[in-house]
Amino acid sequence: MAEAISDRQVVAILRPFVRACAPMLDALREADPFGLQARARRGEDEFADAGFKKKMLHALTTVKVPGTAGWAAMDIDQRASWWVNRVGRLTSLLTSIPGLGGALADRLPVQDTLGAASQGLVLCAIAGEYGVTDVGSRVRLIASVLFERDIDADLAAGAGHDKSAKSAEDSETARLTEELDESHRKHGKVTAKAVARTLWHLGKSLWGITGELEKRPRGRWIHRALGMLPVVGAAGDYLGERSGLKKVYKRAHAWLMAHRQWA
Repeated sequence: MAEAISDRQVVAILRPFVRACAPMLDALREADPFGLQARARRGEDEFADAGFKKKMLHALTTVKVPGTAGWAAMDIDQRASWWVNRVGRLTSLLTSIPGLGGALADRLPVQDTLGAASQGLVLCAIAGEYGVTDVGSRVRLIASVLFERDIDADLAAGAGHDKSAKSAEDSETARLTEELDESHRKHGKVTAKAVARTLWHLGKSLWGITGELEKRPRGRWIHRALGMLPVVGAAGDYLGERSGLKKVYKRAHAWLMAHRQWA
């Protein structure tokens, strides 16, 4: 029988994971493919004499993406739902790719690690919208929602960590975000390739607690059945991950409301 995974082990893995999610989410939040955020910041004065352009600008800036007027008008729950639906689609698609191999891929830790990484990333995004920004609280949120663990607040906050442990955490965080940093240096922005690779690194970082990953919210039995089949397994896994994310959101909302003194 495998040795039980301690709360301390979970925290040691989740702290750099949570810290690495921050720049990943910043990249997704600040992505401005249509120039909406830049135009919103410049204002509409330059279009004062161009009625049609002004109307077009107004239409664009009411689109509900981070940095626009439409986003600012959304409440917390709407923003949290945006992360689940928009980012969730991307991460669920990336997570479902191993499903192309059917049952063989499902017997490997790839599916669970990528799925847990996707869910953890979305949980950090949701936490941010509720005003929960400290690493310790996000670690406790992920541990509760994904692994059904009630982690001690001081332990999650890294209390008692010596200089060696802090250095190791810093090094692991830097390793997890190296693709994002390299993309910034080469392209001045974070590319889709860098996002995909970073998600993969985040997933691999969870291999140390593989046994816990089996507890994470999943889709319905029909999704798991489809996931066992070659080729169509990817579709089943995608739908299963999307269903799992909806459960994640419900659990996260309940946890955040119960601990709203931190929000």
